[in-house]
Amino acid sequence: MNTLKEGDKVPDFSSVDQDGNLVKLSDYSGKKLVVFFYPRANTPGCTAEACNLRDNYEELQSKGYELLGVSEDSQKKQAGFRNKYEFPFPLLADEDHTVIKTFGVWGPKKFMGREYDGIHRMTFIIDGNGFVIKVIDKVKTKDHAAQIL
Repeated sequence: MNTLKEGDKVPDFSSVDQDGNLVKLSDYSGKKLVVFFYPRANTPGCTAEACNLRDNYEELQSKGYELLGVSEDSQKKQAGFRNKYEFPFPLLADEDHTVIKTFGVWGPKKFMGREYDGIHRMTFIIDGNGFVIKVIDKVKTKDHAAQIL
């Protein structure tokens, strides 16, 4: 995996959100952006992580953060996930792995003794100029907002 590191400039990317809207990195120019990657919508860990961010969304926004969730789930699955839990932030349906590859979060994983390739649960905090200012690679799903703040 060739993962972006602190200090790296994030290449501009675009993808569609749960509603089919085109979302680009440049849409967030001048703002602090939290991009969090999760393996699969509606799974226990991903739900806990996204709900924690939802529950702390106002505080994150008061500190100037915008949020973007990303997984390889379909637009329909992302829309269902967002609607079910009433997330106030967009979820990118990165089925072609454009954003996943840009950040370098796809690679070998192990689960119950089985090895496979998948998305690594990671979060990137990007400044208003498009540079990575923090990488969280050991995400605490139930307390993720505190890690960001």
